[in-house]
Amino acid sequence: MNLADKIIEERKKNGWSQEELASKLGVSRQAVSKWESSGSIPDLQRILQMSELFGVTTDYLLKDEIEEERQNEYVETKTIKVSMEEANQYLDMKSRGSRIVANATSLCILSPVPLIVLGTMTQDHILIGFSLVLLLVLVAIAVYLFVNYGIRDASMQHLEKESFETEYGVSGMVRERRKQYEPTFTRNIAIGVVLCILSVIPTIMAGVMEVEDYMSGISVGLLLIIVSIGVNILIRAGMIKSSYDTLLQEGEYTIEEKHVKKKTDSFSGAYWCLIVAIYLGWSFSTNNWKFTWIIWPVAGVLYAAVLGLVKMTIEGREK
Repeated sequence: MNLADKIIEERKKNGWSQEELASKLGVSRQAVSKWESSGSIPDLQRILQMSELFGVTTDYLLKDEIEEERQNEYVETKTIKVSMEEANQYLDMKSRGSRIVANATSLCILSPVPLIVLGTMTQDHILIGFSLVLLLVLVAIAVYLFVNYGIRDASMQHLEKESFETEYGVSGMVRERRKQYEPTFTRNIAIGVVLCILSVIPTIMAGVMEVEDYMSGISVGLLLIIVSIGVNILIRAGMIKSSYDTLLQEGEYTIEEKHVKKKTDSFSGAYWCLIVAIYLGWSFSTNNWKFTWIIWPVAGVLYAAVLGLVKMTIEGREK
């Protein structure tokens, strides 16, 4: 292909009209039309601009014999190689880590149960104080588990954040293991979701039957216990499935997604810290624990929507 053909092809790949390309280059539509009909040749400055806009090399544009060499902004100049041993080590670590993270998360969910139940059953300050201490102990254990896992996981974080290549046979092995795990993944996701849905039954029943306060506290405790089990199952299934996607660079772990994720990580952390602060502030100020849990499903749905908008904004700015 000559320069004119390449300009036409790249313009159409990006979905631009001649007017749009002309606007981006700061020239008239007639100038672009002449370039595409070989009536004239763009100057060096315009060649460099088009190289940036199209994401190709100047050599590709200028030399007829060179096939497309797209400059992928997401590809690292230094390629990481993942061996079979490292891949197996990563999968095993994630399998063990899924249990640690799932159990730590369950402890966080369960930590307020004694305080909620005892708070509605008695006014004894000693018992309530004991339940508050137990809450802090459970959260402390959970934090220890999270930190311990995070330190161990740090050595493999580059696989989730950077692009890499796998040695011969690694992709085939990972695909086979993922295929074997798919029935378990599907079953566990279904069980986890069903448990989270059914968890509200105790609180609904308590509200309908207009039971005493201590029964309402117990119903909220049951809700949190069931949710903790469901979330535990979901986290284990999700982390194991994600480990396969990571090594195959598929799903949420494509090179492009990793690039976007680097820019959304700070948003995710700030968002969930804000939600936790709102939940605790609302719950302690109103002492209405049997209702304030509603913030979590709402926050989860809202997070997906807001994160989608953030990603669209980032991708739009980079086009």
